[in-house]
Amino acid sequence: MSDPQHVNRYDGPVFIGPAHNNQLAWNSETVTQNQQVNSAVAPGYEELAARVTELLRQLPEAGLGEQDREDAEAAAGDVLDVITQPEPEPGKVRRVLATLRGALAPVATGVAAGTTVGAQEWALSAIEGLIV
Repeated sequence: MSDPQHVNRYDGPVFIGPAHNNQLAWNSETVTQNQQVNSAVAPGYEELAARVTELLRQLPEAGLGEQDREDAEAAAGDVLDVITQPEPEPGKVRRVLATLRGALAPVATGVAAGTTVGAQEWALSAIEGLIV
């Protein structure tokens, strides 16, 4: 005789392990979430921080697919994490910016499925503003 199988049924989010700085939207058909990063930006990176913050603000209306938007949000968050360090490593800044540009590239080139012309133009402009 075999033991009965245990099945977990969860009616909400389940976190296994640490869950820091998360934002959740649950049982919503449409939602807009914003997150403020109030960390001090390292000297010399203020303009980049403003560009990335503006990019994050515009993402929900940019016409990106869900996966492209999530990738861009994560990459932008990585940029902000690096430039709010007391002394960001220039090489690390270049790498996280390259990741962010890479997340936007399929949209800018029209390779991403369902990309609108407006989203392409927006992504191309965003990429051009991420050169340090």
